[in-house]
Amino acid sequence: MIEVTKLNRTPLTINALLIERVEETPDTYITFTTGKTLHVLESKEQVVEKITAYYQQIGLFAVHHKGRA
Repeated sequence: MIEVTKLNRTPLTINALLIERVEETPDTYITFTTGKTLHVLESKEQVVEKITAYYQQIGLFAVHHKGRA
């Protein structure tokens, strides 16, 4: 689960495993596998960083170290 901020500045915890895509047009929209979309204050890069950190936390994404394969 990751926390994002709705447009009214309310924090919201969402299931990162259900995210299909993140778009910045220039506002940031998260689209879920259910087809629902969410408009958030975070940038696309911030959302992707949160998703990546969550995947690492639960063991779905290996931690990459510079200089190591």
